[in-house]
Amino acid sequence: MHSIKLSFELYRYLLFFGFFIVMNTITGQTAVVKKEVVRMKTYNYADTLLLDYYTVPTDTFKLKPTIILVHGGGFTAGQRNGGDEKGLSIYLAKLGFNVASIDYRLSRKGKSFNCDCPAAIKMNTYTEAVADLSKAINYLTKGAAPFQVNPSKIFLIGSSAGAETVLNFLFMRYDYRFKDLPYPNATIVGAVSLSGAVVDNNYIDESNKLPLLFFHGAKDSVVPYGTNSHRNCSTSDVGYIVLNGPKTIAERLTDLDGNFRVYRNEYGGHEWASLGFDFPELISQFLKEVLNGEATMKDFETIISPLESKE
Repeated sequence: MHSIKLSFELYRYLLFFGFFIVMNTITGQTAVVKKEVVRMKTYNYADTLLLDYYTVPTDTFKLKPTIILVHGGGFTAGQRNGGDEKGLSIYLAKLGFNVASIDYRLSRKGKSFNCDCPAAIKMNTYTEAVADLSKAINYLTKGAAPFQVNPSKIFLIGSSAGAETVLNFLFMRYDYRFKDLPYPNATIVGAVSLSGAVVDNNYIDESNKLPLLFFHGAKDSVVPYGTNSHRNCSTSDVGYIVLNGPKTIAERLTDLDGNFRVYRNEYGGHEWASLGFDFPELISQFLKEVLNGEATMKDFETIISPLESKE
């Protein structure tokens, strides 16, 4: 009887021990999954302007490389929390980046930003957006908490009007129209432009060159691939203004021994402001190359859209 009782006690112990191991394993797996869950919180960074902040919380306080995402929409529309913006933000946050998708002033909402919009108003619109981007970066980097932003490792990503904002922020700082804006004390280490252009490529020099990644349609009639007027306006239009797209910027960077990668669709138009979001792997590859000091490229590559690839 004693031996039977001992066996039963042993059996019950082993059963309990096994249950503990299984539950501990499940709990551990659950904890790992929780660490991969992206959290998003909205902050008011200036006036009525908001930003959505995506991050994977960590157990220890550690400054992380941070991406500022600037949506498109021709300064008349667009939103920080559109499907493309959400998708890319979550994707990059899971890779270990903080991502802030921001509002900026849509001062042409309900108005034209075409050839009938005076060039001076277009320039004011550009400077307002750059000022708002500057304010957002200042907001995120002025204090370590709660954002855990490393101010020496900031990336910028922009689409269409957002890409113009990013490129003007990077390179137009010493132009008289942009020089008095509230620029942040932070280091931009790389940028991604989806169908963007800069007002004047001559302001790109040794002091501000940095690795750039472009997605652009060579037949873009809204924002030029090379050097051309915005929206193909004629010289007689009040909205005539010349912009410099990725081809021209890359040529300038080549002269400066700068680094860039241009993904060009030969027959594509301005739809690449959206189609560029379909290539998060290429974007994340570029970001990692920059962080690892491996962004030593001077590439023009042909790219096809997901629709073309199915034909």
